[in-house]
Amino acid sequence: MALAAALMLSACGTAGEDPEGGIDAMRLVNADQDSANWISHGRTYSEQRYSPLDQLNRETVSGLGLTWFADMDTARGQEATPLVMDGKLYVTSAWSKVFAFDAATGEALWSYDPEVPGETGVKACCDVVNRGLAAWGDTLFLGTLDGRLVALDRETGAVEWEKVTVDQSKSYTITGAPRVIDGKVLIGNGGAEFGVRGYIAAYDAASGDELWRFYTVPGDEGEDAPEYLKAAAGTWSGDVLTSESGIGGGGTVWDSMAYDPELDLLYFGVGNGSPWNRAYRSPGADGKGEGDNLYLSSIVAIRPDTGEYVWHYQTTPGETWDYTATQHIILADMEIDGRTRQVLMQAPKNGYFYVLDRATGEFLSAEPYIPLNWSTGMSEDGRPQMNPETRIDITGQPAIVMPGPLGGHNWHPMAYHPGENLVYIPAFEAAMLYAPEANWKPDRARGFNVGFDLGAGDLPPDLGIRREVQGTIKGKLVAWDPVAQEPRWEIEHPGPWNGGLLATGGGLVFQGNSGSEFSAYDAANGSKLWSFPAQTGIVAPPVTYTVKGEQYIAVLAGWGGAFALSVDGELIDNMRPVRNISRLLVFKLGGTAGLPAEPDFDLAPLDPPPLRASAATVELGRQKYARYCAVCHAPGAVGSTELPDLRRSGALENPSAWLQIVHGGALKDNGMAGFSQSLSEEEIEAIRAYVIKRANEDKAMETERAKTRLSQR
Repeated sequence: MALAAALMLSACGTAGEDPEGGIDAMRLVNADQDSANWISHGRTYSEQRYSPLDQLNRETVSGLGLTWFADMDTARGQEATPLVMDGKLYVTSAWSKVFAFDAATGEALWSYDPEVPGETGVKACCDVVNRGLAAWGDTLFLGTLDGRLVALDRETGAVEWEKVTVDQSKSYTITGAPRVIDGKVLIGNGGAEFGVRGYIAAYDAASGDELWRFYTVPGDEGEDAPEYLKAAAGTWSGDVLTSESGIGGGGTVWDSMAYDPELDLLYFGVGNGSPWNRAYRSPGADGKGEGDNLYLSSIVAIRPDTGEYVWHYQTTPGETWDYTATQHIILADMEIDGRTRQVLMQAPKNGYFYVLDRATGEFLSAEPYIPLNWSTGMSEDGRPQMNPETRIDITGQPAIVMPGPLGGHNWHPMAYHPGENLVYIPAFEAAMLYAPEANWKPDRARGFNVGFDLGAGDLPPDLGIRREVQGTIKGKLVAWDPVAQEPRWEIEHPGPWNGGLLATGGGLVFQGNSGSEFSAYDAANGSKLWSFPAQTGIVAPPVTYTVKGEQYIAVLAGWGGAFALSVDGELIDNMRPVRNISRLLVFKLGGTAGLPAEPDFDLAPLDPPPLRASAATVELGRQKYARYCAVCHAPGAVGSTELPDLRRSGALENPSAWLQIVHGGALKDNGMAGFSQSLSEEEIEAIRAYVIKRANEDKAMETERAKTRLSQR
């Protein structure tokens, strides 16, 4: 096979700068020797996001300057990792669009729009983002938001083939980047919050034919199920896994993958349960093994040729808090207790940093990298000990749990510096009030199917639980020692939702942040050595490459994603509302380009109509808003800077216009699908009443704060 040949040749030399030709198994296996290019998502199969390039270093980085930029044509979240091959840069944007540029000059070469239907946006939990491409031969591979896998000619952007990989009648989406191993394109999907069954599948790179599919949770296969699913079935109860339930169990594989060519093992992370609340997903579970719900929140190792199960490790048994294990996975070799170990490292949502033996799945160590309260510690065999007060699926009582569903670390990629033996984590601290929703039933048409009341903490913004939860929010860059299992240094950022990372041989770590700044730090001690005002929050990870001997740094800027859709900047210390200005930014030493002047950004004053609805109507609206609207328009209707702030909507004082939009889908092409299958006209009017109430509360708060500021002058 081609991969075996590449392994035999892996020590035969270093790839030269800008080698022409297609991407094959040899180039992918030897990507760590090809410093000129960035040919796969994490640069190498190990996903370390480390480049040995050192033209930019601690001494020279102060001379780094913008050399070119390109505006994206969507004002939504930008999360992609660019690929760079043979002097050309390829990047995806929101709505699954693809752009090709000359990597040195920024000349636009071609673009591709898969024309994802706007109403697909309502199926995405966390913005209409895309995280990147994969390459094989002379072809690029793209996963689209509506569940297609598309093969594009790398030279022209022409479609070679496309394949629908999901049941498009359900709320599946694809936001993650594919990977390619020996001519097999691997892709997962998202949608567990809405009610689907997760899987990862392999497709033939030449034809698009599906080669195998690996489901992550049991289904209706019965005796025909593979052994790994039969073993998992005993950890579930109830009927959520049956096709009649329409809820699927969850376990979507929506982001992380890594591959060890020597062991021939593909590693991927599995997402949360559907619904989140295990009391509804697996009733009667008591927190012991029979309620673990495999393979939710697990790291799984399989054979990429066949999809054969090899081993798994579950990070959060019986998860009920949306603690996915789909976060970035890094492979490395390091000395632990006097022995060189082949390890796998992950900092999933649950707040623990894990080190596993990647050959066997053996648990080596885990320690919290952020404060947490759902667990009281880790047993010797790697099973977290549960805090009974936070097991809301068992107690049935609300509890403030740390971390909340955004996790201690979300999708934003980490980086590993082998010289420092440090993993750099874009860490996030935020608790949430989890309140079980009484008499919950799944909705197969629209809305979050999580089994919790997402509006339970919605009190006036300067009072009560909401203030308490907002007070926990903090963002950090943590340099983590995976052997000592402790931070060597950390930096607190001005905002909590910060970008992915890049480490380099020049002793640098690059990261953007929600303070609209792109920075370089000393990899050894965290000293800030350089920064650039990006005019918008950066959540995507940077890459580095060379063209004709010059080193470049590229990063996609553009505020967005799950936190951006739910942020209430006024309540977070040192956080101001961030505007989305979507751009690709490219830097080199001596770069002299400049950005256009930053546009003024002032939110219009709140001017809602008076509230005339009854308290009962407003409460109905609160409940329905929490389930169907909060995911895009923010809990408590606080609004965001990326999607329309409903408190300021022109339709708020016009019941007919409101109904046409929410019930009839008048704006579906813009991403606002109609909810006629899930909400009655009465319920939609109740939501309008609730938003009016919230707008008036916040207007009063703004007025009071203005008076206070005036009195302090």
